[in-house]
Amino acid sequence: MPSHPHSAPPPTTRRKLLQLASACATSLALAPRAWSQTRFASDPFQLGVASGSPTHDSVVLWTRLVQTGFFGGSQLGTQPLPVRWEVAHDDQFSQMVQSGQTLAPPELAHAVHVELSGLDSDRWYFYRFRAGEAVSAVGRTRTFPAPDAPATRLRMAFASCQRWEHGYYGAYRHMRDENLDAVLFLGDYIYEYPAAANAVRLPGGGWVLTLDDYRARYALHKGDANLQAMHAACPWLVTWDDHEVQNDYAGVHPGDSGPPVANFLERRAAAYQAYYEHMPLRASVLTQGLAGLARGAEMRIYHQVPFGMLATLYLLDDRQYRDPQACPPGGKPGSARIDPALCAIWNNPQRSMLGNAQEQWLEQALRQGSKGWNIIGQQTLFGARDFKPEAGQRLWNDGWDGYPAARQRLTATLQRTQVANPVVLGGDVHENWVGHIKADYTQSDSATVGVEFCGTSIASRGGGNAKMAERLTENPHFIFADGERKGYGVLEVTPKTLTTTLRVVDDVTQKDTRIETLAQFVVEAGKTLIQRMV
Repeated sequence: MPSHPHSAPPPTTRRKLLQLASACATSLALAPRAWSQTRFASDPFQLGVASGSPTHDSVVLWTRLVQTGFFGGSQLGTQPLPVRWEVAHDDQFSQMVQSGQTLAPPELAHAVHVELSGLDSDRWYFYRFRAGEAVSAVGRTRTFPAPDAPATRLRMAFASCQRWEHGYYGAYRHMRDENLDAVLFLGDYIYEYPAAANAVRLPGGGWVLTLDDYRARYALHKGDANLQAMHAACPWLVTWDDHEVQNDYAGVHPGDSGPPVANFLERRAAAYQAYYEHMPLRASVLTQGLAGLARGAEMRIYHQVPFGMLATLYLLDDRQYRDPQACPPGGKPGSARIDPALCAIWNNPQRSMLGNAQEQWLEQALRQGSKGWNIIGQQTLFGARDFKPEAGQRLWNDGWDGYPAARQRLTATLQRTQVANPVVLGGDVHENWVGHIKADYTQSDSATVGVEFCGTSIASRGGGNAKMAERLTENPHFIFADGERKGYGVLEVTPKTLTTTLRVVDDVTQKDTRIETLAQFVVEAGKTLIQRMV
C-alpha cells in the first residue's frame, strides 16, 4: 500500500474551484494560437474525449491533459495550459461550426470542460481538441430536440458498475454498434478497492483515499480503449453511486471499506472533485449553497432534460443526501439483509434516500413532465425484493427496501402528479430485474403505477441464478431477473411504445467476448404493463 495520509484536504477552496470551472467553461481571450506553444513529451490526450449534459442547444465537451513521468505522477507543472477546441458538421472539420481556446487548470487536474451554447437543436456534431502539436481523437455528439418540438425516436443505453478487477469492458465495444442517441450511466464508474479475489486485471495503487488517488483511478479507467470509444460516440448523462467515494457510504456518513480516514467529509470532497474533473458536467454542479457548505462539499448532480415532446429524462442522486442504513448488524456502517420486524427505525417516515430538497424538486419536475414518457434514472433497484421465502421478510437495507417511507412518498408522487408513462431505470445490484412499480408493495393487490428496468453491470460480479426462481416467486411484481450475465440495456422510445432490450456478453473475462440479446420487453404508451417479446 502506498504511503500517503489517510485524510488529504482538497488543494483549493470550493469557491476557487467553482470560479475556475466557470471561467474555463467557455472560450477565453487568449493570445492567438496560444494553444500551439506548449510542447509535450507524449500524447497529452491519452484519456480520450467525451461529451455530455446535452440540451436542445448546448452540450459539454471534455478532455484531460496528462503527461506521466517515468516514476508516475503528472509532469504538466503548475500552470494552466491553453487548449483549442473545434466543433464541425463533418469529421474532417471542413465545415466548422464553432472554435475557441480555453485553459486546462492544474487545480482541476488539467481537465477541460467546454460548455457549448447556441447550437442547432436535434443535430449531430463532431469535435476535437488541440494542444501543442497534438490533436485529440474526434468525438461525435448531439443536441436534443427542443422541448416543444415533436420527436419520433430516442435510442439510449443504460449501464452501471464497471469494476476494473472483475473484467474487461468489451460490452462498450458492442454498445458502439447500437446507434445510440445517448448513454445513461447510473453509478459506480470506478471502485475504490485495491484488488479483488481472482482478479482479471489489477488496478494498482492500493486503497483510493486522497484526491491524487481518485484522479489516478479515473485515469486508469479512462485509459480503456473501449470505454474511450464509447465516450466519443455520443453524449453521456451521468450520476454516481457509492464506489465513486466509498462502498456503502450514506450522505455524510462513511461506508465500510478500507482504512478509516480522519475526516470523511474531506475524503468525500476529494472524490466529488475528481468526479467533476473526469465527467462531462457543467460548472454549475459545483454548488456553493449554505446547505452544501454545512454538509461538506456538495455537488448538485440531480437534474432533468427534455428530449423534445417525446420524453423527459430525470437524473437522481440517492447517495449524497440519504440517511444512514437502518439497523446494520453490530452497528457497523454499511449494508446487510435485515428482518424489518426487528428494526425499530425501518419505517420511520423521516428517513430519506433523496433528501427533502431533492424529493420536493422531483415532485415539481414531474408535475411539469412530458406528456410522452417520463424516464427516471437512479442508482439501484426500486421495487421490493424479499430474500426470505414464505413467511417473514429479509430485506436489503442499502436499497429502496431500506427506506420504505421514502419509496412510498415517491410512488405517491407518481400517483398524485398523474405523470404520463413513468419508467424507472436502475443499476447497482449487478443483476437484471424487470418489474412493475406498485403503489404499495406491502399490499398484494396494490395498483401498478409504472414500470422498472434495473440493469446488470458492465463488469462487476453478480450473485448468480441459483435462487433466482425462488426470489421471483416471492416477489411477483417482478416478471424477469438474471444474476449471471453482464452487459447493458437499450431503450428505444417512440410515441407509442418503449422497448427495452437487455444485451449481455458471453464472458466478461475475455477481451473479445461476443454479445447477444438476453431478453426484450415492450411497454405501450398509456399502459403500465410489461410484455416480454424475446
